[in-house]
Amino acid sequence: MSDFFQRLITMSDSQPLSVRSMAALGPVRQPDRSQFSLLVRHFLERFFNHETASPEGDAKARLVLIAVATGIPGFVVALYLWPIYHPFIVWPPGHALNAGPPPYWQQVNHHFFFVVYSFVAMGIVTVFQWDLFFPDLLDVFVLSTLPIQDLRLFIARVAAIAVLIGGFLFDANFLALLILPASLDPPNLPRFLSGHALAVAGSGLFAAAFVLALQGVLLSLLGERWFRRISLLLQGLSISVLLMFLLLFPVLSRAAPLLLQTGSVYAFFFPPFWFLGVYQWLMEGPSALPIYARLAQTGCIALLVTTLVAMLAYPLAYLRRVRQLVVGPGTHDTRIWVAQPFLLMIFATLVRHPVRRAVFHFISQSLFRVQRYRIYLVLYGGVGLSVVVASILRLTVKDGHVRMGISHDGVLAAIGIAAFWMIVGLRMAFVSPGNQHGSWVFRIVHGRPPHFLPAMHQLQAAKVWALICGLIVTIAACLALRAFAPRELRTWLATSSQLLIAVGLCLLLTDILFLHVRTVAFTGETAREQPNLPMTLLKCFTFFPVLVLIPVVSEPWIEANVLHFALAAAVIAISHLVLRTLHRQIIQEHCNIPGLEDDEEEFPMRLGLRY
Repeated sequence: MSDFFQRLITMSDSQPLSVRSMAALGPVRQPDRSQFSLLVRHFLERFFNHETASPEGDAKARLVLIAVATGIPGFVVALYLWPIYHPFIVWPPGHALNAGPPPYWQQVNHHFFFVVYSFVAMGIVTVFQWDLFFPDLLDVFVLSTLPIQDLRLFIARVAAIAVLIGGFLFDANFLALLILPASLDPPNLPRFLSGHALAVAGSGLFAAAFVLALQGVLLSLLGERWFRRISLLLQGLSISVLLMFLLLFPVLSRAAPLLLQTGSVYAFFFPPFWFLGVYQWLMEGPSALPIYARLAQTGCIALLVTTLVAMLAYPLAYLRRVRQLVVGPGTHDTRIWVAQPFLLMIFATLVRHPVRRAVFHFISQSLFRVQRYRIYLVLYGGVGLSVVVASILRLTVKDGHVRMGISHDGVLAAIGIAAFWMIVGLRMAFVSPGNQHGSWVFRIVHGRPPHFLPAMHQLQAAKVWALICGLIVTIAACLALRAFAPRELRTWLATSSQLLIAVGLCLLLTDILFLHVRTVAFTGETAREQPNLPMTLLKCFTFFPVLVLIPVVSEPWIEANVLHFALAAAVIAISHLVLRTLHRQIIQEHCNIPGLEDDEEEFPMRLGLRY
C-alpha cells in the first residue's frame, strides 16, 4: 500500500504512464458511503438538477455561478469601503480628504448593509427553492419502494436542506469577511469578527427559518390543495418584499440614526435592526447604546422561536405532503369564467385563424397547469413590483420624523418597469425548454421546419398572448398609480399620454423581445451552446435604464399638445410595422433552411453546407 501511494504522489503530468504501468496501480476504488450519505447527496443533486432551477440541464454550473455571485456584492462593497476609512487623496497639500475614520452613524450604516444583504440573499434563495424542500412524485414512487427506512429518508432530506442553507449562507458572507478587517481597520479585531460573523449569520438564518416556518405552518394547516393556490402569490410577495429591503437601503440608512437614537418602537418591527443590535453590541461592548442590547435580545429570541416553529411544523407538513401525493390531487377546472367574454372578443379579432387559436389555447393551458412556468412569472413579477415600489416611494427624515412621499418621475418610470418585467418574464417562460410533451403535435401537423404561413400563425399567437398580458398589467399599474400620483399627473391629458406610452412600450417590447423567437411556446429544445450569462446581464442592464427613461422624458412632450400626441402614435405605429416586417423576414429565412438528416449536424447547415 505504501508503494502505491508513493507512485501515486510521484506521478508527473509531463510523463504520462503507460497502460501497463496504470494497470499495475490496481483498480480505482470508489469510497464506501453509507446509505444516509448517498441519500443526502441525492437530495442535493435534486436541488441542483430540478427543472425549476435549471431547465437547460446545466444546473451544477449555473448554481455554482449563482453561489459565487451571491458573495460578489458584499465583496465589492468591502473593497469600496477601503478608501473611505483610508484616505489617500491630499488636497490642498497637507490636508487629506475624510481625515480619520467616518462618523459613527456612517460606520453603523456600513455594518447595517451586510446584515441587510445577508437577510435578503438567504430569503431569496429559500423562497426560490420553496417547492424542493418537500417530496414529489419521484421521491414517493421510487424511493419509497427501496429498502430505506422512512425516518432515515426524512432525516436525510432535512440534512440536505441544512447543507444547502449553510452553503449559501457561507457563500453570501465569506468573501466580504476576507476584506473587511483591512478595509474598516477596527480597533478591536476579535470583537469585530465575532460581531460581524454572528450578525450576518443570524440575519441570514432568521430569513431562511422564517420562510421554512411559514411554508410548514401553512402546508400543515391548509393542506396541499389550498396551499398550492396561494403558494405562487406568497412567493411573489416574498421576493418583492426582500428586494425592496435591499433597494430601499439608502432610505433605511438615513432613517436608522433617528430610529436608534430615539429608541423608536419602529426599529423593533424590522428584523435586520435586531441583528444590527447584535453586531454593535458585540463590537462596542459596554459602551454600546442601550437599544443595541434590547435589539440583540429580540433578535436572539426571534431566531430561536422561528427555528423551533420550523422544526415542529416541517415534519407535519412533510407527512401531509406525502399523504397527498399518495392519494392524488383532486381535479379542478383551471378555466377563469370571468375572463371568457374577454377571450371570445380576442378570438374574434386577434386570433381568428384556427392555427393561431390552437396555439393560443395551448399556451393558456400550459401556463396555468405547469408549475415551473408560473414560478418564472411570479419571480419576474416580484422583481418588477419591488423596483416599482423602490422607484415611487420616497422616505425623508425631517424635523425628527420619517415622512413618506411619492416621486413624480418614479410614477412615470413605473410604466416602463411594469411593461419590461412582465413581457421579459413571459418570454423567459415561453422559450424555456424542459416540457417537450406538447411539441409533437406541431411537428406532426406541419413538419419541421414548418411552412411560412403556419409558422407565422404559430409564432404570432405567442406574441399576442404576451402583448395582451403586458397591456393588462401595465395599464392596470397606470390606473392604480393614478390614485397616488401628484396632481399634475392626474389630468386627463396626462393620463392619456401615459396610456399611449404604456401601449407603445408593450407593443414595441413584444416585437423586439420576440423578434428572434422561432419556436412555438414551451416546445423549445435545450440549447447546445451554453448561454453567455455576463453578456446577457450586460444587455439587460444597458437596455433597462434606457427603457425606464423613455416615459420620464417623453410624457411631458406628448402632454404638451395634440400634435405631439399624434406624432408619438405615428412613431409607435411605424416602428411596429418595421419590426413586424423584419420578423417576417427572419421567419422566412428560417423556413427556407432545409431540414437536418439523422446523421447531420447543425453547425455546417448554418453555413449553408451539406455533407
